[in-house]
Amino acid sequence: MMKRDIKSMLLPELEDYFESAGEKQFRAQQVFSWLHSGAGAFTDMTNLSVELRERLSKEFFISSPEQIEKQTSKADGTVKYLWRVHDNDTVESVLMKYSHGYTICISSQVGCKMGCKICASTLDGFKRNLAASEMIDQIIFTQLDAGVRISNVVLMGIGEPLDNFENVIRFIHLISHPKGLNIGSRHMTLSTCGMIEDIDRLAEYDVQLTLAISLHAPDDKTRSHLMPVNREAGVKKLFAAGERYFKRTGRRVTYEYAMIDGVNDSPRQAELLSKLLKNSAGHLNLIPLSNVQECAYKASSAEKVSIFTGILKENGVNYTMRRSLGTDIEASCGQLRHRMLRTEKA
Repeated sequence: MMKRDIKSMLLPELEDYFESAGEKQFRAQQVFSWLHSGAGAFTDMTNLSVELRERLSKEFFISSPEQIEKQTSKADGTVKYLWRVHDNDTVESVLMKYSHGYTICISSQVGCKMGCKICASTLDGFKRNLAASEMIDQIIFTQLDAGVRISNVVLMGIGEPLDNFENVIRFIHLISHPKGLNIGSRHMTLSTCGMIEDIDRLAEYDVQLTLAISLHAPDDKTRSHLMPVNREAGVKKLFAAGERYFKRTGRRVTYEYAMIDGVNDSPRQAELLSKLLKNSAGHLNLIPLSNVQECAYKASSAEKVSIFTGILKENGVNYTMRRSLGTDIEASCGQLRHRMLRTEKA
């Protein structure tokens, strides 16, 4: 009999299981709490009978990743983790400290199929979706290793979250449960390259998270070159989806824009971007481009950024400049995993 992934089960699903097994429903709450506190085996669950623990071990498995590398920034304390999951695949997480507490950026897939030109996550192709438990584990085991309470979660690591829709929705419900990690959806950000149908689908769930759309260009020619997903619909339809998301949820959309020298940082593009945002409820987040060895792009100069932001200000665009964290480690998406895979192949 193939064992089931118990940590990916919602509490009502666990309650149904225990009721069908002739056990009291409160046993489900006990097991749920054990799982979300990092219990690695059913033998750890000492408030359950020996017989019940043995039954659970026969029917279920508990996911538990292995930490295989950890990098800590000397500049700002940002920590990058590389985890090995049950089938020997690897994923990354990043722990960041802000004035309001600790934020973790987690992966949602092993690899990525989106093909964005400025991201290391896609360099080694796509392997599979992560289960809800494997996303939860990145939070649990980072907390245990760092000895901190994580209050904010960003789905912005390896993979496209909306390409793993069902597991991501399950993950959101699981970590927001009071008897679990108790991280409410208003403390979550989901970053997407712009899968329009799934943005609309997400809006219907009304989970009240922050939606961040990786824009990176205001015109179809440039964006389609950088991000193949744009060829399916285009920038205008993407912004229309963002507006629908805002109207349905009341949550303002963030548009991420990495400043790339000679690609998307011209005055003309600043004007185009201003027009897109002028009648939008969205917020613009400008990002210094991270250096990825295999990508033939570099960050915009301070002079070009100054001209670009000056045009945005003149047009009344609401924007922020993201602070770069972990610049002295491989903190950007996919870099640490890519280096490990490259070393293994050598």
